Amino acid sequence: MPPLLSVAGLRVGFDTDAGRAQVLDGVNLEIGRGEVVGLVGESGCGKTTLARSILGILPRPPAVIESGRIDLDGTDLLTLPARAMNDAIRGRRITYIPQDPLGSLNPVFRVGTQIMELMKWKSPDGKARRGRWPGLFTPYPHKRRRADRARVLEALRAVQIPDPEAALRKYPHQFSGGQRQRLVIAMALLTEPRLIIADEPTTALDVTIQAQILALLRRLVKERGISVLFTTHDLGTAYELCDRIVVMYAGQEVESAPIDRFFAHPAHPYTRRLLESLPRPDGSVREIPGEIPGLVHPPGGCRFHPRCPNAGSECGEHRPPVDMPEAGHALRCYHPDPMEPPR
Repeated sequence: MPPLLSVAGLRVGFDTDAGRAQVLDGVNLEIGRGEVVGLVGESGCGKTTLARSILGILPRPPAVIESGRIDLDGTDLLTLPARAMNDAIRGRRITYIPQDPLGSLNPVFRVGTQIMELMKWKSPDGKARRGRWPGLFTPYPHKRRRADRARVLEALRAVQIPDPEAALRKYPHQFSGGQRQRLVIAMALLTEPRLIIADEPTTALDVTIQAQILALLRRLVKERGISVLFTTHDLGTAYELCDRIVVMYAGQEVESAPIDRFFAHPAHPYTRRLLESLPRPDGSVREIPGEIPGLVHPPGGCRFHPRCPNAGSECGEHRPPVDMPEAGHALRCYHPDPMEPPR
C-alpha cells in the first residue's frame, strides 16, 4: 500500500541579507496510513520548515521552494492553487496541533465561538467554500450547525474536558495549560483529517501533564486511524508516542527506523551521539563536539561530516545514498557506527 504522505527531494531556501540559507536540502520522508512518525533533531535542523511546507504556510518571500514533491494520497500539494490548498486540504485533510495553544486561541472570544467558526468552514458535513467572499454571504445551515455542535461536544468528552457545555462558554484564559492543549487536540480531530502535524505540542507542559496528553493523543489517533507527523527535540517524548523516528541534521534526513530498532541499534554517528547526549542517571550529560553549521554556506556532502569522528574524504564531497541495513531502517552514511545500543 502506498504511503499517505511522501516528501521527495524537497529543497527549501530562505533569502537573507547574507545570501540564501538552504534550510532543507533534498529531504525525503514517508508516513504510512495510521502511522505516528517522530521527526527529531536539534533546534534549527529544519523540522518546523518541513512541517510548514507540508501545510503550505511558508512565508513566501523570503521562503523559496526550489524543488521536490509533497504527495498526499498521490496529489502533489506543491502544484495546488492557494485556494484549493486552503479549502480542501489545510484544516480538512491535514490539521495542526501547535506548540503554544494559548497563542493559537483568540483571547477575546469564547471557546465555543471559535470552535463553531472552525466547524462552519471545515466541518466534515460541509463543502469547500465557493465564491469570492464566502465569509460575507455564506449562511451556516441550522441543521448542520446542530449536528456540528453535537460533534464538538463529543470531541470535548473524548479529550476529557469536564462539562463540555460549560467549557464552550469559557474564554481560553479560564483553562489550564493541559486543558488548552486538549482543546486544540479536539479541534485538530473534529474535521476528521487524514494527517495531523503536531509541532512539539507538550513542550510548555510539566512532565505529569505531558504524559497524560501523549497517552490521550496516541489513543485517539490509533482509534481513528489517523497519521501523525510529530516534531520534537525530546527523544523521550518521541519514544512514548511514535511508531518510527526520522532524524534530521542541518536540513538533511540522516536516519529512519522503527522505534525499537532506533533505540537499540542506531547506526548514523549523529544519531548515536544524539542518544548518548541524553542525561544519565548520575546527572551527567555528554555533549556533541563541534558546532551546528551555518546554512548560508553549509558544508558539502553529509552536513554532519565536520563534527563526525568517522568522516572520510568522500563524506564532504557527496551526500551518502540511502542504505537499508534492515527492512524499515534507512540510513545515509558512508561510515556508520556498529549497530549496538548506545552507552
